[in-house]
Amino acid sequence: MKCPFCTAPDTKVSDSRLTGDGFGIRRRRFCEACRRRFTTYEWVQETIPVVKKKDGRREPFDRQKLLKGLTLACQKRPISRASLEELALGIERTLIDRGDPEVDGREIGERVMEALEKLDRVAYVRFASVYRNFQDPHQFLEELKRLIDTDAPPSTP
Repeated sequence: MKCPFCTAPDTKVSDSRLTGDGFGIRRRRFCEACRRRFTTYEWVQETIPVVKKKDGRREPFDRQKLLKGLTLACQKRPISRASLEELALGIERTLIDRGDPEVDGREIGERVMEALEKLDRVAYVRFASVYRNFQDPHQFLEELKRLIDTDAPPSTP
């Protein structure tokens, strides 16, 4: 690699470490020509999928947008920011690992609801009411009944 200070063609790597998230490498380099040190970073260049929206629009997947929706659903709930970031990162990793160039927005919504139902049912209901666009209280009640029924202990004969 060229030195950014003197543009000498060769530099030496003096130290390599993983980045904090473990997905990159930090390298300390040394230029023998000008004797200066500098740092470079390496990451795998991943293809972020495009999200196909309900109205047909397409936009790049945005983990921060997903995290914002999760944060709103979990507002005033006993859920740490770290848990929400882990959930958002997990969904993003799953989509990237699949390698599909495009993903349907409904799939992302369903994955979020599945994860929230396991994490916090109140947050799940909040998210579902917006995501599924409940138009009347009966739709809301039906979803609550489904949740309650899955919690019901097995009946004994």
